[in-house]
Amino acid sequence: MQKVSDLRDKQETELMQLIDEGSKELFELRNELSMSRKVDKPHRIKELRRDRARILTVLNEKKRQK
Repeated sequence: MQKVSDLRDKQETELMQLIDEGSKELFELRNELSMSRKVDKPHRIKELRRDRARILTVLNEKKRQK
């Protein structure tokens, strides 16, 4: 889980990289869930969704400030 204050200090390129990494992990977890109906860490799906939303919110804030 990442804090918004930490995300605001990062560059846009770093934020985009975090979104890509999180999206890949989320895809893998969802794929694993659909295949086997078991996931080692089911809470991670919720965390990743919320982290992605936080990052997108910070990116939109940065775009509006420009």
